Amino acid sequence: MIENKPAFTDRKFILTLVFVTSLFMLWGIAITMGDVLNRHFQNVLHISKSRSALVQFSIFGAYAIMGIPAGLFMKRFGYKSGVLLGLSLYASGALLFVPAANAESFTFFRVALFILACGLATLETTAHPFMAALGDQRTSDQRINFAQSFNGLGAVVGPIIGSYFILRGEGHETDILGSVKALYIVIGSVIASIAIAFAFVKVPTVIEPHSVALDTYAAAPDTEDKQPIKKLFHHKHFIWAAIAQFFNVAAQGGTWAFFINYGHEKMNLTDERAGYFFAFSMVMMMAGRFLGTFLMRFFAPNKLLATFALANILMCIVIAQSFGWPSFVALIMLNFFFSIMYPTIFSLGLKDLGNHTQQASSFIVMGVVGGAFFPPLMGLIANHDIATAYYLPIICYLVIFLFGYKLYKAK
Repeated sequence: MIENKPAFTDRKFILTLVFVTSLFMLWGIAITMGDVLNRHFQNVLHISKSRSALVQFSIFGAYAIMGIPAGLFMKRFGYKSGVLLGLSLYASGALLFVPAANAESFTFFRVALFILACGLATLETTAHPFMAALGDQRTSDQRINFAQSFNGLGAVVGPIIGSYFILRGEGHETDILGSVKALYIVIGSVIASIAIAFAFVKVPTVIEPHSVALDTYAAAPDTEDKQPIKKLFHHKHFIWAAIAQFFNVAAQGGTWAFFINYGHEKMNLTDERAGYFFAFSMVMMMAGRFLGTFLMRFFAPNKLLATFALANILMCIVIAQSFGWPSFVALIMLNFFFSIMYPTIFSLGLKDLGNHTQQASSFIVMGVVGGAFFPPLMGLIANHDIATAYYLPIICYLVIFLFGYKLYKAK
């Protein structure tokens, strides 16, 4: 008897899937633009690396505050309303860059970034379970990794735009923040237009696949001793997923925040050229996600996750040695192996949670707050030596390895 493989998605969900996938790209652009701003603010506002890392604190800190409210909003008003709220906050924060640039205030920029990131947190909280719901639970890993591949595309576009329009113009204009202001006017206008367009999209009714699988199991006729449905925090794999996501984004935030600094200080590159290499590292991340999505057809997602975590431990050791180009290539490859971590941790953490899935999504998104605390710590070390700072993410990858090796199991 040949077992039928579950479909990637259903025909009725294709338009919705395309639109939701585009959201992954949009917040990828915003996140990596923050890393370009980090370096730009060091140059034009004359702040230290540890203080400039507060850019990441503002962005990822928003996830800690907005994660649960976004989850509650989504549960009350649905996926579509959650998307519209996220896009509205995204556009509002981008447009606030105009008065922040006029004031030349780092604090004002951080407020604008915080509001923008509240929109990103809302989009992430909504989009991951939304994508998981657009088909069979058995293919949810594939769908989320597929969508995250376009997040990788956005992560490539972000530093390219930032390097060209922001870093390239340093020292050539009297208004030192004029390029930032102009760029974010465009971004805010585009996001507002997308929000208006999505308001007119008719979203088919979705049935949470995780809930269906759990309910079907509970109602099986040959099950004599029915177990009471667990509370969310009784699912240990979910708890470990949230912890792993915290350390995962901590490593991401620190790695990205000081990539351009590493290229400038260790490789003697201009900021603009280092920014383009940063964009290339995002190409490697995107390639890793497409390859990872393909490999998950043959290897268990948790095993792939553990393997990539071990690879990144090796990359961090090489980076910290300052071997020149071999270390810089390792820094680029860090993103290749980082590629599948976020979506795979997310998907494994949502397995078999039934009606808790949406609430769990908000908690896992809150784990992104790791990116708020780790960059300032790396910045303190980077103030003395940028290469040595890359020893710190090894701690994060050890936690991710343990999650992929053993702690992912849903019981």
